[in-house]
Amino acid sequence: MKLDFSNRLIKWYNQNKRDLPWRLTKDPYKIWVSEIILQQTRINQGQKYYYRFLKKFPEISNLAQTNDDDLLKVWEGLGYYSRAINMLKTAKIVFFDLDSIFPTSYDELIKLPGIGDYTASAISSICANEAQPVVDGNVFRLLSRIYKIDLPINSLKTRTYFKKLGFELIKGVNPGDFNQAMMDYGSLICKPKKYECDICLFSTACEAHNSNSVMLYPFKNKTKKVKERFLNYIVFVSKDNKTKITKRNSDGIWKNLYEFPLIESINEKSADEIAKKIDIDLFDLLSSKKMKHKLSHQLLYITFFVFRVHDICDDFIEIKSLSNYPFPRPINKFISKLV
Repeated sequence: MKLDFSNRLIKWYNQNKRDLPWRLTKDPYKIWVSEIILQQTRINQGQKYYYRFLKKFPEISNLAQTNDDDLLKVWEGLGYYSRAINMLKTAKIVFFDLDSIFPTSYDELIKLPGIGDYTASAISSICANEAQPVVDGNVFRLLSRIYKIDLPINSLKTRTYFKKLGFELIKGVNPGDFNQAMMDYGSLICKPKKYECDICLFSTACEAHNSNSVMLYPFKNKTKKVKERFLNYIVFVSKDNKTKITKRNSDGIWKNLYEFPLIESINEKSADEIAKKIDIDLFDLLSSKKMKHKLSHQLLYITFFVFRVHDICDDFIEIKSLSNYPFPRPINKFISKLV
C-alpha cells in the first residue's frame, strides 16, 4: 500500500492544497520563518504573524541586526518565546558566519539553534528536494490510524518508529509535496475529533476505521500533573501616570519579556498581604483584577494589584509607553484596559 498511498495522497494534495503564503516561495528564510511560527500555533493565527514578521524583517540581515526587545514585540502574543530568541541566534549565525546564505540541507540545518528534526526536514524537503519525512501531530494521527500503531506518540522511541516509516513512504515521490500533503490531509480530513472517514481516500484500508477505533488513535502516555502557580503583580500608578516594569531574566516562562513587579506565592493573597510586602511608604489600593492563564503544563492564577503611589522612583516610565515593550499575553490584556 505504501507507494500507492503516497501517490494518491499527493494527487489529492495537488487538487486540494491550501492557499498559504509560504507555499508561493522556495526561499529557505521565509520557509523557516513560517515553520517556526507554526510550531504550537494554528495556521489562521500564524498567517497573520508571518506577514507581520516579514514586514519587520524582510531579509535575514534585518533579523540578525535587531535586538531582543524589538523581536519579542513582533512575536508578542504567539507564546513559547524561546522560539523567537533561537531565531535571533540562528539569524546571527547565518548573517555573520554564512554570508547570509540560509542552509537548505538537513545536516546543516539541524546544527542551528531552535531547528529540530521536524523543521530541518520541512525546509530541506521543500527547498532542496531532500527525502526527509516530517513527523508532527498530523503525521502521528494519520499514520497511527491507517496502520493502527499502538505506540504512545509522546515517546522518543515512537518518533523514531514514525520517522523510519516516513522514509519508506517518501520514496519515489516529491519530498516537499509529500510532507505538505501529509500535513494538509491530517488537518483537513484525518482531524483529531471531527475526522472525515466518509470521504477519506484510505478508509477501506485504514485499520483503525475498519476496527471502529479511530477515536483511540493516536494515544499518549499519561503526562505530568499541571502545576499551579500564583502570580501577584504590583501595578504602581503615579499621579502623573507613570508606572514601573521589570524584565524577566530567569529561565522559565516568558524569559526576556517585561512584567510589573512580581510577588509569587504558594496560594492566593489578599491586597493587605501584598501591601505589607511593598517597599514604598505612601500608596493606596485602587483596584485588583484576577485572571487565569493556562500554559502547556502550568495553570497561572494571576492577580494585578493596582496601587496609587504618591512618590515615584527614577525608574518609573509613562504608562502610555507600555505599548513599546513586549509583554506576555495575560499582562497585555490587562494593560489594554489600564492605558
